[in-house]
Amino acid sequence: MSVLSRPPRRHHLSAALLLALGTPAAAFAQTTDAGASDARTLDRVSVTGSRIQRTDIEAALPVTIIQKAEIEAQGITSAEQLLQQLNIASSGPDSLAANSGIAPPGTRGNNGVSGANLRGQGADATLVLLNGRRVAAHGLAGQVVDLNSIPFAAIERVEVLRDGASAVYGTDAIGGVINFITRDNYQGITLTGGADVTQEGGGNIYHASVLGGWGDLDDDRWNVWAAVNVKKNKILRGNQRDFANSFQPSRGLSPDSRGTPFATLVTGSAASNSDDNLIGTGLIDPVTGLTKTSINTLDLPGGPGCESGGDMMGPYDDKIWASPGASFACAWDYGRARTIQQPVESVQGIGRATFKIGDNHEFFAEFMGSKVTSKRQFEALQITTRTNPSDSALDAYELNANTQATYDAIYDQLLGYFGNQAGLNYGSPIAYRWRCEICGTRQIETSTKAYRLLFGLNGSVGSWDYNLGLSRAQSDAESRTAGGYYYTPQLKAALKNGVLNPFLMPGQSQSQAAYDALAAADASGLQLYSGTTATTTFDASFSGSLGFKLWGEEDVQAAAGVDLRREEYEFTGPQEWADGDAYVYGPPGDSANYMPKKTRNVKAVFAEFNLPVVDSLEVNLAVRHDRYDGFGGTTNPKYSFKWQPIDWLVFRGSYSTGFKVPDFAKLFRGVTETLYTGLDLADPAVCPNGQYNPDVPACSAQIRPDIISGGNVHLKPEEAEQRSLGFVLAPNGNFNVSVDWWEIERTNTIRSGFKLTDMTANYPLYAENFIRDANGNITAIDNRYINTGGTLTRGIELDANVRGELAGGNWNVHLNGNYLDTFKTKSFDSVPYSSNLVGEYERYFNLPIKWKHTLGLGWAKGDWAHTLTQVYRGGYKDWRPGGVVNGYTPEHWEPKVDAYVTYNYSVTWRGMDNLKATFGIRNLLNTDPPFTVRYLDDGDGAGWEARVADPRGRSFNVLLEYTFQ
Repeated sequence: MSVLSRPPRRHHLSAALLLALGTPAAAFAQTTDAGASDARTLDRVSVTGSRIQRTDIEAALPVTIIQKAEIEAQGITSAEQLLQQLNIASSGPDSLAANSGIAPPGTRGNNGVSGANLRGQGADATLVLLNGRRVAAHGLAGQVVDLNSIPFAAIERVEVLRDGASAVYGTDAIGGVINFITRDNYQGITLTGGADVTQEGGGNIYHASVLGGWGDLDDDRWNVWAAVNVKKNKILRGNQRDFANSFQPSRGLSPDSRGTPFATLVTGSAASNSDDNLIGTGLIDPVTGLTKTSINTLDLPGGPGCESGGDMMGPYDDKIWASPGASFACAWDYGRARTIQQPVESVQGIGRATFKIGDNHEFFAEFMGSKVTSKRQFEALQITTRTNPSDSALDAYELNANTQATYDAIYDQLLGYFGNQAGLNYGSPIAYRWRCEICGTRQIETSTKAYRLLFGLNGSVGSWDYNLGLSRAQSDAESRTAGGYYYTPQLKAALKNGVLNPFLMPGQSQSQAAYDALAAADASGLQLYSGTTATTTFDASFSGSLGFKLWGEEDVQAAAGVDLRREEYEFTGPQEWADGDAYVYGPPGDSANYMPKKTRNVKAVFAEFNLPVVDSLEVNLAVRHDRYDGFGGTTNPKYSFKWQPIDWLVFRGSYSTGFKVPDFAKLFRGVTETLYTGLDLADPAVCPNGQYNPDVPACSAQIRPDIISGGNVHLKPEEAEQRSLGFVLAPNGNFNVSVDWWEIERTNTIRSGFKLTDMTANYPLYAENFIRDANGNITAIDNRYINTGGTLTRGIELDANVRGELAGGNWNVHLNGNYLDTFKTKSFDSVPYSSNLVGEYERYFNLPIKWKHTLGLGWAKGDWAHTLTQVYRGGYKDWRPGGVVNGYTPEHWEPKVDAYVTYNYSVTWRGMDNLKATFGIRNLLNTDPPFTVRYLDDGDGAGWEARVADPRGRSFNVLLEYTFQ
């Protein structure tokens, strides 16, 4: 990395301090010449986080700048991979592996979407820019930018502002800002191709790109360049990795799934069923005296055992899940059956034409476009039958000529163990849960097209710089069924007449009539929903000297401008979904949330002042006022300082407020009432914790209320306060270190989806959310979006570099770490914050890991450059399933998840003119993800944590780049 300097002035920084402030590689060891000392004079530039253009790059705010060479040295080929290496990026469900589960209504936006999530604030609270300006949010997600749409082949560097920036950029910049900056004034043609192939198969990545540019701005007064990139991420399935294994009961892990290839009977108590004549209703174990809620005849005493029922079947561990009524149930490992990395194909393109007008003005036009196609694949349908008549309900197993033999076999096994109890009324239907493997994997294909067209004019008039831009950005996305879904009437008929048999052993085949029935019922190719986001923006900014000084040698600098935006969102789908006429079983549809095009206008003005109070002290003041249709105005200031008492030491800090407006979906999505399908709830007003237990009188009345969810037009913006304080120390050109403390407190947060376990365990706080009828019975639970509560997060970021010479080459050791000190939440404004959750398991959102770091060693000599990197993700307390909570301890139970430590190696060779070759090994030691008892029904499986670990294992990557000059 070349050392950057500027014209000397009093108290100028040493070269090392410039390096530490301006271009610390937060996650990468340096692969370029670490001892280079060639200096050049900088043009006036803007750094992310400030509108003022100036020649020095000494930032009062922590900005990480990652250069193209550093990215390529790590074998990184996408923005998602880059974010996974950043320590300030949170361990959240934002990658293609971590969001591979089924998207329920309202979260359909993660179909193939990769988000940027800094400092645990969420992908919707991290602002993503391309060349300093906004791009369109994903058409389905509504507010999250899909990193797969970023044209990575043309990226020159990535600037990451590790601080709030609502005073500069407006909404969404709470967690920070990521600015992808493309090439400028490029000439020549560069061809790039690469592959990242796993040792164990599955999850391979292939990519190729071409970049071409013509004309020189200085000589020809024009430049045009364009780039196209093609990338393919192959599928990775759970059964391709040994660590994806849910049946490890001695360690506390067993599937909580009773939908099995040989069906499990759903029995329960007489009070829990709408038809007391169901086979098995209220059956009591003659040995224990307990009511059995689920029974698989394979697991009855004397039976062949659950393992005999099919691939990935095993016993349901009632002790782990504290469900003694399910001791005769079987479970199925759909963690292994699940796709643990989505297949995604993308085509990205970007082009820019720049023309000089005179000596001080430039006009440019830029176009960016992408097409991303993902095919999410899930395990086969779990079919749950009911006896209440409904067009969408599947009937219980009935006795008829087709089912006689199977029905009698099931009945006889129940009778043989339970005896002639009232629940065994021959001829009554059998309710069950069945994993329909013959139905095939469920698949949803999502196609997204995005573009941004930008026209701009920048330059200088006298001592003032200006930048004008007019842009239109849009993202169109749709999701369709692509297999594994069936029309309910035909499926219902095939089950009712016995053509489909849910009680087959391995080696037994469904009839040809069953295959024909499924083919006739196939619902592939149906559109589930589509969405469009669009943003039209005019922005103008002006910066320059105010022509006077305070007590220092430099002038006071200022910037001011306007930002006018029109935001649009539309979410729709086939009318038959909204009318209830589609009759497809189990798709993750979202018809209740259809909305016609919604628009809002945003008007903003901003100003910024850089005040060199004395030669050693600069103070920066920024303020922005935004006015939104429907919300009114919000004003957000930012105050920061940089104090350099001596050449090799800088102190810096900031205070700011921020905001995030609710997205259209949270405001306007429809209100839905969905029947709670679990069998574990009781009235929390009379039953402690609201956990159904047929053997406890106060908890023996099972409830299955409707869950009300949806939008709220009365939502207000979220608010935030951010603080940071740090220092940079660089005593010489071979060593520098920076340390920054930060704090973010968010209030008025927008919340929904409160955990039912929290609501029942803390019933007095949530009593108003439980809707009761005239008799006091719970009929529904209101779980819509509201503004309430907040989060408090604190941490420390560390970045250090040491460099020198060895064996005729130059070496560099780089350490970047993130220490999370505090993560607290509260659900209501009236209650105090929770205890510190750092190092604790969080099931759905960001996993608050205490310490993460990247330690890199680079050595370069001649045409060769080597990089060895350690990536460390700290351990945390494991999640505890119900039985462990209640005191049960499996034989090898470990309450803590181990740290995840991997090593990456790469070597780059430049021994041939115009050719650069990089070879690397990711996860050099082929380290498996650490074991965890995590079991997420709608996530990525079990036994490992996708928010922390990369499931691909050891992989070999090669990157070839050839340039025609």
